[in-house]
Amino acid sequence: MMTINSIKRFALTPLLSATMLLGISSFAGAQNPNKEQRKQERAQQQQQQQAQTQQRQAEKQQRRADNQAQQQAQQQQAQQAQQQRQAEKQQRRAQTQAQDQQVQQQRQAETQQRRAQKQAQQAQQQQAQQQTQQQQWQQRQQEQQRNQQPRQDQRAWQQQQAQQQQAQQQRNQQERSRQWSQEQQRQQQTRFDQYRQNWQQRQRVAEQREQFYRQQNRLAQYRFQQQYLERLRRDQIRLQNSRPYYYYGGPSFRYYRGGSYYVTNQYGVNMIRQAINNGYAEGVRAGQADRQDGFRFSAQDSYAYEDAMYGFDGYYIDPGEYQYYFRQGFQRGYEDGYNGRYQYGTYSNGVFNILGNILQGIFSAQSY
Repeated sequence: MMTINSIKRFALTPLLSATMLLGISSFAGAQNPNKEQRKQERAQQQQQQQAQTQQRQAEKQQRRADNQAQQQAQQQQAQQAQQQRQAEKQQRRAQTQAQDQQVQQQRQAETQQRRAQKQAQQAQQQQAQQQTQQQQWQQRQQEQQRNQQPRQDQRAWQQQQAQQQQAQQQRNQQERSRQWSQEQQRQQQTRFDQYRQNWQQRQRVAEQREQFYRQQNRLAQYRFQQQYLERLRRDQIRLQNSRPYYYYGGPSFRYYRGGSYYVTNQYGVNMIRQAINNGYAEGVRAGQADRQDGFRFSAQDSYAYEDAMYGFDGYYIDPGEYQYYFRQGFQRGYEDGYNGRYQYGTYSNGVFNILGNILQGIFSAQSY
């Protein structure tokens, strides 16, 4: 039995070993695919992690680039804003200098005018004193003659004296008119010269205003200024081609402004009224332009208000006088144009006219 059992054990031993080896081989073979799969999964995870890492780096670089671009844009905007402020500051400085220069020139002209008027008054006073002395001497002579003449000649003598006095008064009036006309002729030439000298300066101011309007995107006001400048150029050509005109007549009207009385003739009265009406028409157009641009109410901001010389021809009215009354009409016209109604004037067939009662309230001349 032992031998048979031994034989069976010896026979079964290889069989069991083979079976175990086969099982182990099968188990190892079953485990190898799982190991490969895990390896692939780890590789995929690594790839995914690398991709995520690269994506985060790319996003980080993109954010850095965006920040840099934003910083550059902000810097450019800041530089542009600073340049614009500097340009506006330079423009304001230039405008201030131009206005100061214009005011100084106007003051000098007014000073010269007052000096000339004072000299003319002194000459008139001296002449009046001489005439008075001569009249007194004549009166004394006449008194002596009356005492010597018979009573029947008294009436004829009085009539003769009245005629002589009337003739003397006429001569005095003619002399005053002649002196006034000569003074007006001299001032007229001065006005023409000053108008031509200031033309280039006014052109430079107009160019600065055009740049200012473009920066503010005020296209309607820009177009209005272009049209106003074109009217000024045509007016300038008209003055250059016209011959000087002298009206030999003394002052026949006086008017009150700013605490003083001024004298002029009929032509000067017409010029002042024309200045008011021209100012009203330009004011309406300027107010309409600001209303179209949606800009705030500001008549003084318009170049036409600052210039106030359209229609000026230099006869018997100083530039400052013409500008004053032009701006009076301009302010009322600007208010009508900006508000879209006609309170101070009328519009008919493309022509603006200020109302007669409004003009009379601005300027009232009395004959004397």
